[in-house]
Amino acid sequence: MKVIHHGGKDTVTGSCHELFYSPKRSVLIDCGQFQGEDVKPLAIRFPVHQISTLIITHAHIDHIGRLPWLLAAGYSGPIYCTAATAELMPLMLDDGLKLQLGMKRSNRESILALVKRRIKTIDYGRWQRVSAKDGVSKDYCYIRLNPAGHILGSAYVEIKLSDDSIVVFTGDLGASNTPLLPDPISPQRADYLFIESTYGNRCHEDVKSRSSRLKEIITRSLRDGGTILIPAFSVGRTQELLFDIEQLIYQSELEADIPIILDSPMAQKVTKSYRRFKKLWGKEAKQKISQGRHPLAFKQCIQIDNYPSHQRLVNRLASSGEPAIVVAASGMCEGGRIVGYLKALLSDKRTDIVFAGYQAKGTLGQTLQSRPERVWIDGDEIEVKAQIHTMSGYSAHADNRDLHAFVDEIEVKPQEIHLIHGEFDAQLTFANELVAKDYSVV
Repeated sequence: MKVIHHGGKDTVTGSCHELFYSPKRSVLIDCGQFQGEDVKPLAIRFPVHQISTLIITHAHIDHIGRLPWLLAAGYSGPIYCTAATAELMPLMLDDGLKLQLGMKRSNRESILALVKRRIKTIDYGRWQRVSAKDGVSKDYCYIRLNPAGHILGSAYVEIKLSDDSIVVFTGDLGASNTPLLPDPISPQRADYLFIESTYGNRCHEDVKSRSSRLKEIITRSLRDGGTILIPAFSVGRTQELLFDIEQLIYQSELEADIPIILDSPMAQKVTKSYRRFKKLWGKEAKQKISQGRHPLAFKQCIQIDNYPSHQRLVNRLASSGEPAIVVAASGMCEGGRIVGYLKALLSDKRTDIVFAGYQAKGTLGQTLQSRPERVWIDGDEIEVKAQIHTMSGYSAHADNRDLHAFVDEIEVKPQEIHLIHGEFDAQLTFANELVAKDYSVV
């Protein structure tokens, strides 16, 4: 077995792993963009002629962002993913091409049309034969996708080689006990396990108590007045936050008239996809639907559709100091609508900023988490007087306990475990703990 990592080996962005299932044929697992301090050129720097298949684990940009460049480099094979990922992926790519590169709509549409033509969806739990794209070679392998619990449609990948050994790439595993999506279930076998380690050295807050913590922050903030800003990733984090806010409103634990503002066109589109794929929701979420509730489409949630409306709202909140809860992208504060709010409201001591997701090194989000006196945004120096909060209970990633559980629940003990998608300290801690349990970590 031969694996080449083209990204995401020792970092948490840029995921891209190539597995050779024969001497001259390979499958590629994800083709993501580098972010934060990991930023690298988008151009593909590795040969693609030997790649027969691309497998996408989920639609986050650090797993799909270099896909257009992969096609430009000459990759002409299929793109396998789940049906939900197939719906989300063009949305995320379109947003990235527009915001980060300023690409014109006609050019974006041409690229997305090509991507859509290549997509082949696979149901969870079904083996799919993968063979050379020339149709002549006898080399082949089988792939199977299983729920990863990270975001809607996310999957971990089982790859069965010609010698019947099983290689598993986890993609990003979800945290356990989240109410919106079911927990991932470990495979029966994983002879060679390539497992993410984003939080290999940390444990999150209890998911069951996260809404209580959110309520405490909101209640304290509302006493002081001002705006609560929640930078959130459009896929996953936004929907989890809306889910918990709806619960607080339903239990009359939030004021009935406080506006909940969703200012992210992308998040609005993604939330609609979440509602369309309710069959993939977890038990608790489905139970709310059966009660006639709408956890992702409640009356108090106000959606900001266009940029002029966004600008007017920013100016209004900055001048009035009236209470509001604003959920806006991007989750790491590297662009998107959240930047406008930060520029206007960071210097107001009544403002609260709640970080609910991972902040990569070198991002504005990570800088703000360190509570600096000042930051630079778009060339302007901004004084930071806002209150800064971090809530790990909303992480879409498995924590140290979840990762151990995923490994331990594999019935046939892995021959080798490879740690990917994590920084050095996280990987070192997790590796040492696995070795102490007599696992072979390579």
